[in-house]
Amino acid sequence: MHDSIEHSTAFAFRHSTVASVFGVIFLSMTLLLAGTPAAAWDGLVEKQVFEMEEYTTVSGETIAPVHIGWEAYGTLNEAKDNVILLTHFFSGTSHAAGRYAEDDEAPGYWDAIIGPGKPLDTDEYYIIASDTLVNLNAHAPNVTTTGPATTNPETGKPWGTDFPLVTIRDFVEVQKALLESQGIERLHAVMGASMGALQAYEWASAYPERVERLIPVIGGGVADPWLLATLSAWSAPIRLDANWNQGDYYDGKPPLDGLRESLKLVTLNANHWQWANETFDRSWADEDADPARELDARYAIEQTLDDIAASRAELADANHLLYLVKANQAFLTGHGKSLEEGLARIDAPTLILYSENDLVFAAEGVRETAELIEDGGASVELVTLDGKRGHLDGVLGIDQAGERIRTFLTE
Repeated sequence: MHDSIEHSTAFAFRHSTVASVFGVIFLSMTLLLAGTPAAAWDGLVEKQVFEMEEYTTVSGETIAPVHIGWEAYGTLNEAKDNVILLTHFFSGTSHAAGRYAEDDEAPGYWDAIIGPGKPLDTDEYYIIASDTLVNLNAHAPNVTTTGPATTNPETGKPWGTDFPLVTIRDFVEVQKALLESQGIERLHAVMGASMGALQAYEWASAYPERVERLIPVIGGGVADPWLLATLSAWSAPIRLDANWNQGDYYDGKPPLDGLRESLKLVTLNANHWQWANETFDRSWADEDADPARELDARYAIEQTLDDIAASRAELADANHLLYLVKANQAFLTGHGKSLEEGLARIDAPTLILYSENDLVFAAEGVRETAELIEDGGASVELVTLDGKRGHLDGVLGIDQAGERIRTFLTE
């Protein structure tokens, strides 16, 4: 007979861990627009929008106009030399800390280390983050992005797959324009997790004269073959959904079935089997439906991953996920140079935080990245993040490296 204790364990997970982990990243929030740098941060965040009349991609194609959301914590000093740029992960947004309203369920994803007296001290630093081009959460009210789901002014309809392919370097170039609009020419540090780490490496390689410190988290300097295949698996369910229609679905039914399956894979790969095995056992999703006896019956972990994916899909766009996959697959530090040459351009002292249990960016590849940066002459320190969440330890467990980050920023 099915064990009711097992069922209770899964139920408790869905109503606590899911809410605290994925609620941090995918809250529905009110979008507040403004045009000037944020004042001293008091825990409430003002979402703002940066506009470029046009942007030419590194491949030579023009996007006009470009809008991206951004937010900042702390105050930009008169010398404009206290800036820390945060670059977000694949499924993330610019919301790294604080809340948009007092009654928001959860703060930004790195709130544990951002704020007055925290390692990224808002009494000292001006910390700024922006939504990327083709941000996954294109339909979230707190996200502003330009991509396939946004309107092409020449047609009055969503771009769809007519939108140019963009790269990690394009994300960096738009961020550079945002910073320059505020008179910021140098960065005290660039820090980002996962896809954010890719952007951080690219910043330090493309503009070594502008980056004083580099803090990549859970990310290596190249999309290696393992990551290429992982990303391909993430995109496959969307392409197999008939509603995707080669990306032309904005006047019809979106490919939500495929999108949900894609996001389920993203969630699973970002975690680790230790988390799965310790959080769940073989409990059933429905205590009256035995998966060993009914084809449609499911285990609790299956149902939980489906629930998370369904929630995430409400804010996401399928084409945006495919464009992000392409941008990540194409990544090689230095924009087309060899890995060695791209990483050798990095001059900034580098603090790399990584997980030995990472199933997305293998630890070996991160260590190789560190060695190549060091071979180029920059100082590099590797710090491991402990935990049982694998890749996600770089988001959920970042506070364990807080004191090292604090010290690194003052060295």
